[in-house]
Amino acid sequence: MKVVEQIKLPIIDEMELFEQKFSQSMSSKVALLNRITHYIVNRKGKQMRPMFVFLVAKMVSGGQINDRTYRGASVIELIHTATLVHDDVVDDSNRRRGFFSINALWKNKIAVLVGDYLLSKGLLLSIDYEDFDMLKIISVAVREMSEGELLQIEKARSLDITEDVYYEIIRQKTATLIASCCSLGACSVAPDTTAVQQMRKFGELIGMAFQIKDDLFDYGDTAIGKPTGIDIKEQKMTLPLIYTLNNCSKEKRNWLINSVKNHNKNKKRVKEVIDFVKISGGLTYATQVMHDFKNEALHILSEYPDSIYKSSLELMVNYVIDRKK
Repeated sequence: MKVVEQIKLPIIDEMELFEQKFSQSMSSKVALLNRITHYIVNRKGKQMRPMFVFLVAKMVSGGQINDRTYRGASVIELIHTATLVHDDVVDDSNRRRGFFSINALWKNKIAVLVGDYLLSKGLLLSIDYEDFDMLKIISVAVREMSEGELLQIEKARSLDITEDVYYEIIRQKTATLIASCCSLGACSVAPDTTAVQQMRKFGELIGMAFQIKDDLFDYGDTAIGKPTGIDIKEQKMTLPLIYTLNNCSKEKRNWLINSVKNHNKNKKRVKEVIDFVKISGGLTYATQVMHDFKNEALHILSEYPDSIYKSSLELMVNYVIDRKK
């Protein structure tokens, strides 16, 4: 059995019902929109984010969930899907999960409008049922994701990024959405309790580990996930590179910055950068930091009583850093 299927086992019925509710939450009176959302629903990914919502809710409540939990999962998936549609436009990407992206099939203008529609649907779903506590969690995530992307663009131009700035970028860009999933799960069943903030922290730690794992893929020898060196080509500052820049001679630092800024399309030069980061201990350092985040997340889980939901979340934490893509 695949790890993801194993993680999903305790919430298999909830996930099936969620898929129905999620499809309904996208419905519109516009035929074109329905055609596009139908295309999106049929090409869903692993659905890790709704899984976090359900598993956390069940762990916190001792197995009980309610309609708010389903709404929370739908909202987070609507928001996540909206950001993916917009990302593909921003990145001028024609593929998503092995299929054509929305902008590739329907052009940028329609893709942007579809992303806006999904975002508004997500926010309205919370308002319609007066889930204002959950709406606040979602709205903060949307704001932070936008800020994180813009901060990354701003810093990529100067390449003067510190480790602290890097953590802030990935916290906002990646970790905030997973943090929202976990705090939404807790909030849906135990509003106004310490579990909401505790689970937010738990999700944030997993998100940080998840992004560092992505950074490490860029230095992989095999074509897993994304092609090797793509972050360098896009002038993205990742943790292995930041560590290397901060721990090498001035001469090497200038060579690295020049390589990333001016020679990022040169395959030979990109390979030289990758090799230098490896021998400088950049990968070892990033791997250690990733494990530190993972262990902190597991420590938070250890404070909850044992259950099948807790076991699945532990499995999920380990899957995040053991995954092959």
